[in-house]
Amino acid sequence: MSDLQPWRNPRPAPQLPEMQPHLRKLLIPSWLRAWWPAIAWACIIFTLSTDSFSSEHTASILSPVIHWLFPRLSQDQFDFVHHLIRKSAHFTEYFIFCLLLYRGVRGDRKGWRWTWGIAALSVAAGYSIMDEIHQAFVASRTASPYDSLLDSIGAFFAFAFLWLWFRFRRPKDDSLQDQVSDPTSAASL
Repeated sequence: MSDLQPWRNPRPAPQLPEMQPHLRKLLIPSWLRAWWPAIAWACIIFTLSTDSFSSEHTASILSPVIHWLFPRLSQDQFDFVHHLIRKSAHFTEYFIFCLLLYRGVRGDRKGWRWTWGIAALSVAAGYSIMDEIHQAFVASRTASPYDSLLDSIGAFFAFAFLWLWFRFRRPKDDSLQDQVSDPTSAASL
């Protein structure tokens, strides 16, 4: 039959499992796949800077929980624990934000580049400054350069974590390539 129709392609049409990876790339641009977690986290940080998450509101939520865990806690002790929880949240939210920014800057590429890490750290530090400026315009919040510094320290720790992660984590395929390319290691096998 193919002799009767030489113009027909002998290869059959692709099936859905073969096309699914290509469809996902067509439907969602690669830059959006890389950046959406960082953008979503920036929106969460912005929301946490509103009146709803002021010290008075978080105290009313945390007070029953902490007093249930520690019934003999005095008000001064509760205030100290509440302060520690809020400052830990500053550190943690910007640690995560810097990780997500690095993911966005890196995109589809692999590994570590100093420029990618510095870009993620710079954007996180800049966003922490903008976040404190935003809090200056919220009546129940106060802007503090110390909070911005704490945010930037959290981002710096994420930067250092990423550098250490990529420095000491070697893919298995690379270690095999090194053994094959190094004649001294091949002789020892």
